[in-house]
Amino acid sequence: MKNTIKSQYWVHAAVIGSLYAGLTLLLAPISYGVMQVRVSEALTVLAVFTPAAIPGLATGCFFANLLGPGGFVDAVIGSAATLIGALGTYRLRNSLGRALVPPVVANALIIGLMLRYVYSVPLSAIACILWVGLGELIACYGLGVPLGRVLQKRKGDIGL
Repeated sequence: MKNTIKSQYWVHAAVIGSLYAGLTLLLAPISYGVMQVRVSEALTVLAVFTPAAIPGLATGCFFANLLGPGGFVDAVIGSAATLIGALGTYRLRNSLGRALVPPVVANALIIGLMLRYVYSVPLSAIACILWVGLGELIACYGLGVPLGRVLQKRKGDIGL
């Protein structure tokens, strides 16, 4: 029984990671850059329902960024931001509204600063942080909250 639970955890993580990477790459024109609305970031809401979302989101982000225009540096830094956001979401999982604050803040700060100082985007650090934060707000609150509400109503039906 214990091995079955571990297997389910890793299957869930793999599915979430695949969805994250697939959505990011499919929607590449809006998934990368200073003003990005990474639709896959809406999936951070899954950390409210399962801890398997934490490694799934981080791994999915790693591969999406590795295959994206930013390469290895973006893969490492971006997946760290997503990991921090997912951990925060899991810790605040009792409140859907508060649970999505960590990915917005982590990505705005970390990715915004990365874009400015690693990739030399010709905007101020504050502008980079605000643009990334705006895109993250759209993804997490505009898409993630409605997804979370649907999942809350159906979680018994879908095994969450």
